[in-house]
Amino acid sequence: MSAADAPAVVLFDFDGVLTHADTFELFVRERYARSAWRKLLALLALPWLLVLWPLTRRLQRSLVHIALLGLDEKRYRAAVETFAAELVRRPGHFCRDGVRALRRHQAAGERVIVVTGCEHTLVESLLAQLGLVDVELVASRLKPGPLGLRVAHHNVGAGKLKALATHGVPAWRRAYGDSLHDLYTLKAAAEPVLVNGTPKLCKRMERALGRTLERVAWR
Repeated sequence: MSAADAPAVVLFDFDGVLTHADTFELFVRERYARSAWRKLLALLALPWLLVLWPLTRRLQRSLVHIALLGLDEKRYRAAVETFAAELVRRPGHFCRDGVRALRRHQAAGERVIVVTGCEHTLVESLLAQLGLVDVELVASRLKPGPLGLRVAHHNVGAGKLKALATHGVPAWRRAYGDSLHDLYTLKAAAEPVLVNGTPKLCKRMERALGRTLERVAWR
């Protein structure tokens, strides 16, 4: 198939576009809610974490690692699948309009890719629970560590461009995002779309892009 005959590529962010909340954060919160010893360990570790790692992102990563203590890949997948099965039954988490838009792009024969900072296995399980098949996924990854799984790659910002290139996707026609974190994928799109953005955010995005973008209000 020539490049001219290849289907158009459409990118969807996950959290804030197909969902209304940070899905991996919900999973981590659930791990803490069900484990008193994890909460105690996090509280004990917090003072030296704040001293050694004042950056919020690094602090969050350490709390994630505590949430994943004792999990190998098999146990993690089982925990994720249980969580995903419960989450799809919760009202209000998923963006119905976003899911419908994704299905429309698929029905039009376009190549749909979810590119997200959320963790790969979790998003994969949720897409399956929603019946969204044949959706490609470029997401954050975990790796085995001595005490449990750890963050291997956090797929955010400019890192998404590198991850997409590694996935064999150098260009795309349309991209859906909801925040400044999606600026890189939106900037490279012929048709950037801002989902549920405030007027202030829209102005900031358009200044950064140097052009107007499409805005959609999704429930």
